Amino acid sequence: MPMITLPHDGTRLFYNDWGTGRPVVLLNAAMLNSRMWEFQAPHLAARGLRCITYDRRGTGRSDWPWHGYDYDTLADDLAALLDHLDLRDAVLVGYACGGGEAVRYLARHGTGRVGALALVASTTPLMMRTHDNPGGLEPAGFEEALATMAGDRPAFVADQAGCFFGEGPDAAGAALSPALRQWITGLALDCSPRAALEIYRTLFRTDQRAEVAAVDVPTLIVHGDADQGAPYALCATATSALLPDARFVRYEGAAHALFATHAGRLAEDLRAFAVSSSHRASASRSSGQSPTATGRPTSVSIGRSET
Repeated sequence: MPMITLPHDGTRLFYNDWGTGRPVVLLNAAMLNSRMWEFQAPHLAARGLRCITYDRRGTGRSDWPWHGYDYDTLADDLAALLDHLDLRDAVLVGYACGGGEAVRYLARHGTGRVGALALVASTTPLMMRTHDNPGGLEPAGFEEALATMAGDRPAFVADQAGCFFGEGPDAAGAALSPALRQWITGLALDCSPRAALEIYRTLFRTDQRAEVAAVDVPTLIVHGDADQGAPYALCATATSALLPDARFVRYEGAAHALFATHAGRLAEDLRAFAVSSSHRASASRSSGQSPTATGRPTSVSIGRSET
C-alpha cells in the first residue's frame, strides 16, 4: 500500500494517487476515510485529472495515534503529503471538517501548491454558539452527543443515519440501497474512538471566520439546504458571506451525505470546477496578472445555477 511517514511525528498515512492532469486532493468527512470517495475519485481520474485521496490520521488504513486531531496538525499532515507528491496548482476539496482542514492548510502553508478550493458540506466557519455567533449550536448539547457516541458508537452512528442521508420517503437518501447505506455507516466505525471524539471537538470549537475570509484562491461552495450535520444557515450561508466572490451551488432538499445521495452530480461539479478554475488561472497568468489580484476568490462558473 502507498504510505507516507510524516516528518513531524512519524505517523504513517495511506494514500491513493490515480490518473494524470491537474491534481485534485479529496479531504474526508470527520470519521470517514478515503473510501467515501467511491464515486467521485474514479470519475475525476478517468476524465483527465490526477486524483489524490488519503486516510486522515486515526482513520482507515493510516496509523491511529493518540494525538494530532487539531487543525494545525491535520493541515501539516496535508502539507507533508502535498510536498511528498510535489503537487502544484492543486484543487483542495474539503468535505465537512475537511473544509476546515483545507482552510487551515491555506492559512498555515499558503497557496504555493494550491490553485483552487472546494468546500463541500463544510463545517466552516464556526459551529459553536458564542457571544458573537448567537446562531451557533450549544456546547452542552454537543458534549452530550459526544458522551452518547463514546458510550455506544455503533448505535450512535446508526441513529444518525437518517439525518446524514436525509429523512423521509422523498429524500434523496431513500433511493440508496440498504447495502450502500450500511457500507457507508460502517466506514464511520473504521476509525479510532479517540479520533472520532477529538475531530468532532476540533470542527465544533474552532473559529475559522478570519481564515475563511482570507482565502485568496478560486473557491466553490457546495451545500445541501437540508443538511443537519453542517446546518445550511450556520455553515454554508456564513461561509459564503465571508467569500462573496466564491461560486455557491445549493443542492435543494439535500442532506449531509452528498457524496452518496448526489454522487454523480457532485463528481461532475467538482470536475467542471477543476477544469474551469485552471483555465481562469492560466488566462490570468498569460495576461501578466495574478489570478487573485483583487485579494478575493475568483468567481468560477461551472455551468450550473445556484439552485
